[in-house]
Amino acid sequence: TGECRAMAERISSMRVALRERLEALGSTRNWEHVTSQIGMFCYSGLSKDEVERLREEYHVYCTSDGRMSMAGVTSG
Repeated sequence: TGECRAMAERISSMRVALRERLEALGSTRNWEHVTSQIGMFCYSGLSKDEVERLREEYHVYCTSDGRMSMAGVTSG
């Protein structure tokens, strides 16, 4: 349906935006996997310690293995 297609396109655009922003901020990591994966979830490649720091300092939540919901990523 049109609604499913719109959601898939939004998630895809959020993947691109996330990768572009990380690269623009000067991250030296390779973030290709963010845009090469498909679906609602993304394995970020972050360590457990990095995930805990995101959670505690920035209130960004994902699983301890770094998996995050792309549907929850926003452009703001």
